[in-house]
Amino acid sequence: MARQRDYCLREVLPFTALVSVECTNVGMNTLYKAAVANGLNFHVYMAYAYAISSIVLLPLAFLFHRNTPLPPFSMILLGKFFILGFIGFSGQYIGNLEIKYSNPTMASAMSSIAPACTFFLAIIFRMEKVKLKSMSSQAKVMGALVSIAGALIVVLYNGPLLITDHALQSRTPSHVFDSISNARSNWIVGGALNAACYAIASIWYIFQGKFVREYPAEFILVFFYNFLAIVLAVPVGIASEPHLSSWKVPLDVRFFSILYAGIMGSGYGIMIHTWGLHVKGPVYVALFRPLSIAIAAIFGVIFLGDDLSLGTVIGSVIITMGFYTVVWGKHKEEETSDASSIEDNIETFRTDVPLLKHRQNSGA
Repeated sequence: MARQRDYCLREVLPFTALVSVECTNVGMNTLYKAAVANGLNFHVYMAYAYAISSIVLLPLAFLFHRNTPLPPFSMILLGKFFILGFIGFSGQYIGNLEIKYSNPTMASAMSSIAPACTFFLAIIFRMEKVKLKSMSSQAKVMGALVSIAGALIVVLYNGPLLITDHALQSRTPSHVFDSISNARSNWIVGGALNAACYAIASIWYIFQGKFVREYPAEFILVFFYNFLAIVLAVPVGIASEPHLSSWKVPLDVRFFSILYAGIMGSGYGIMIHTWGLHVKGPVYVALFRPLSIAIAAIFGVIFLGDDLSLGTVIGSVIITMGFYTVVWGKHKEEETSDASSIEDNIETFRTDVPLLKHRQNSGA
């Protein structure tokens, strides 16, 4: 019973939580695209979202970490908080700018860059071990390559249409998203910006993964991340949109997209990612990003009336296969590491206890 509970806490809970984050991210991108089509400025969007998230997280940080032993606050620690906020703000700024030029499916498809970049950086910073003769390492490498191949299939191969928008026209729930399907997409600019966004996200994963081990208080980390991001977002937003009218948000899809981004994006999403980095590491967290391709395709079919092509289905299946291969490799690696630790502890115990040592010598 205890073993099953430990397995659920170590494997099932992180898996479920990170999948839910990818679902919320796709929904956030879809709502944001609709809000931009209705005239929302993304500088205003970011500033308000960070503010909402900070307001929500402040009492939670006090509630969950008031008795947590933490390192003393210093200027060096504040500087690390600021670097964390700067990296996150830069990545989200580029990501929001990119969505103006493409669509949520492209934003999700380019997410396949994140695992490869994160894996490479984790090896450089010695946060990930690769032994080519080990089956677990081979599974991680092959799974990452398979996931990337699946993402490329989604982007480059369409194939015959399995479901068309004509069949789903009656199921499209709202006219709010009609302008999204008809908007032009600058795929070259959008793809380049998205690649930069996920490269920055990989750097954020590495930095946050190392920082959360030094300062193990996820709610405080995410609060300072959002608070210092406001310090950057507000002056940039005022410089870009000095008119007060731009900062007035009506109670429509623009307001709800900001509210959703503040609570579920900058709040829940960043919180779960930070916790996942603490318990599973940056590579494991980054591997969930390509899942958003399949999720975005499903969301697009259901809510936007997008076409569903054979290439999307095949690519999504391949991405899922690669993802599970890497998860299996990570699990086998952890099992091997745990077994080695137990053997080392037993050996140390035998060496330190004179009676056991005497019996071993007598037996010999």
